[in-house]
Amino acid sequence: MEVGLYTFGDVGTDPVSGENVDAATRLTNLIEEIELADQVGLDIFGLGEHHRPNYAISSPATVLAAAARTTKSIRLSSAVSVLSSDDPIRVFQQFSTLDNLTGGRAELMVGRGSFIESFPLFGYDLDDYNALFEEKLAMLMAINEDERLDWPGTRFTPRVAGQGVYPRPVQDPLPLWIAAGGTPESMVRAGGLGLPLALAIIGGQPRRFAPLADLYRRAAAQAGHADKARVSLNVHGFVAEDSQHAADTFFPAQKQVMDQIGRERGWPPQSRAQYDASIAREGAMFVGSPAQITDKILGLREDLGFDRVTLQMAIGILPHAEMLKAIEVLGTQVAPELRKVA
Repeated sequence: MEVGLYTFGDVGTDPVSGENVDAATRLTNLIEEIELADQVGLDIFGLGEHHRPNYAISSPATVLAAAARTTKSIRLSSAVSVLSSDDPIRVFQQFSTLDNLTGGRAELMVGRGSFIESFPLFGYDLDDYNALFEEKLAMLMAINEDERLDWPGTRFTPRVAGQGVYPRPVQDPLPLWIAAGGTPESMVRAGGLGLPLALAIIGGQPRRFAPLADLYRRAAAQAGHADKARVSLNVHGFVAEDSQHAADTFFPAQKQVMDQIGRERGWPPQSRAQYDASIAREGAMFVGSPAQITDKILGLREDLGFDRVTLQMAIGILPHAEMLKAIEVLGTQVAPELRKVA
């Protein structure tokens, strides 16, 4: 099983210490975190694209390129690139360039985005949310499949008459994933296209996503892509040597972020009791000791059949030293145990 991390590069105020973490500080710390993840043997590190004041990463490829030359083995990915509001040619070129910088360690994960800021920022209408993604994904796949792009043009993509798109990646084709939050339509789309699926689970009971994972695999098989079907489980979590320390460290920052989103979307503030329920064995968050995290992941794998798991441990502002220790524990204690079994 592959094990890794992803983050959006949160900036703001530490809810415990009151320390302010700006974009420059967060990005500097983030490079150190990626380097440590590589050193302790984690498989993948993903960065999510956002255009909000509380996140430092608007260009995942740029930040990943900064880590490209100081890492050796870890795969570097977006998590996700908001393809709907971007140019498929430029997105491909950015990650193909990253693939060359890393000697073939780049991945590209695309999605429609869980926030909407990029749409008005780049002149798109939210009423076109689905069509934008479908048309641009089709164009991106065509670019990835052939050096010369002969594209008829669609409502949201230009006509391209046999132009070459460069540089080409070291990996041929460039690994391309679809990230989805769990709608049946998204499962069918990913499976039908023969693309691996990053299944984001940030609420509810993870076992309830098993029918969606099965739907994805059936759609892949029906389209003749059964051999290409892969599932990554993308979840919130935090690991420490002691389970209580893990829970107490993660809670203030996680609550701060979820309460902010809740104010925007009409959710009530999160209580400690709700948090404790969510980190229990059947909850959506993976918080605890190495043994607890390992057991929870392996228990869910029987139902969901994933072969990669990535944790978003840097939610909100956590002390950098705590993050480095958590990465070390994940890489040296959790990942080896998972690989023994899966």
